[in-house]
Amino acid sequence: MAKWQYTKGLQDIGNGCYAYLLPDGSWGWSNSGLIVDGDASLLVDTLFDLKLTAEMLEAYRAAIPAARQIGTLVNTHADGDHTFGNQLVEGARIIGTQGTVDDFARFDPAVVQNIVTNAEKFGSAGVFMRECFRPFDFSGIELTPPSETFSGRMEIMVGSKKVELIEVGPSHSLGDALIYVPDDKVVYTGDILFTDGTPIAWYGPVKRWIDVCDMVLGMDVETVVAGHGPISTKDDVRTMRDYLQYVTDKTRPLYDEGMDYLEAAYALDLGEYRDWNDAERVVVTVQTLFDDFDAAPERPARAPIPYFAEMKSFRHHLGRGPVHEAYCKACSLQLYQRRA
Repeated sequence: MAKWQYTKGLQDIGNGCYAYLLPDGSWGWSNSGLIVDGDASLLVDTLFDLKLTAEMLEAYRAAIPAARQIGTLVNTHADGDHTFGNQLVEGARIIGTQGTVDDFARFDPAVVQNIVTNAEKFGSAGVFMRECFRPFDFSGIELTPPSETFSGRMEIMVGSKKVELIEVGPSHSLGDALIYVPDDKVVYTGDILFTDGTPIAWYGPVKRWIDVCDMVLGMDVETVVAGHGPISTKDDVRTMRDYLQYVTDKTRPLYDEGMDYLEAAYALDLGEYRDWNDAERVVVTVQTLFDDFDAAPERPARAPIPYFAEMKSFRHHLGRGPVHEAYCKACSLQLYQRRA
């Protein structure tokens, strides 16, 4: 039996380290973390909308006195499901890599809200974005990027507890970072780790991401808080590293044959990974691998929104139902029961 249950809300990892989980870890359901010592606190990431972030902060504050005034917020990367609630952490020092700051406006919440509200106007990409993001409310969000950046490594103290910030991007995103608490053998990975779900390589190089997984496997760590999914161990890191290596190894011959990336994604034998949650994300990772293999002097910058049309088609190809289907059926049932 797992040491921690994968349920929504606060999990006490021990020694002043906490996590806040949002099952099932699919599109938008992300995790945050909190590190405290005495009256000092450091928050790892916020959530995808203001309501979820407010609930998360309230849960921390109700259980942990030091959370009543967050001193430092560290964003592991710029994706909205880890940053869109930043504005609610008032007065905190906000830290991220320069890559995170540079990447911050890639998903503007106002643009996302417009697309999910008027999905048909944006074609298949809009329809799939609405499907992926329908549990969330992007209204009222003001982008609040880090005001302080670091490169390489940065050590900060939370009370008397040492916390190491480690730059590991670009890999999943342009500005990934790990938050490592060495004395407690805990690491918060952001989206360097998706547990029980398919990762997505928005940027790459994928080889760097694999190397980061190997780095985590070599660290003195017992508990891993993933960006998505349950509280994890090195076994989960190893599983995801193996997925990334498998997709790399299977994609290279298709690239060498002269296929385009979309042909290659459909030709790819996913094997056991075909049944992973959100397996359609492999389309984006294959495009990123093609960019890796091209090794152009300047890596192309690719807009994320068009990929959603391709992922929608690929999800249908896999025979999958709608994203968040069980969640949205439960919401509809609750609404019906309230009206009855």
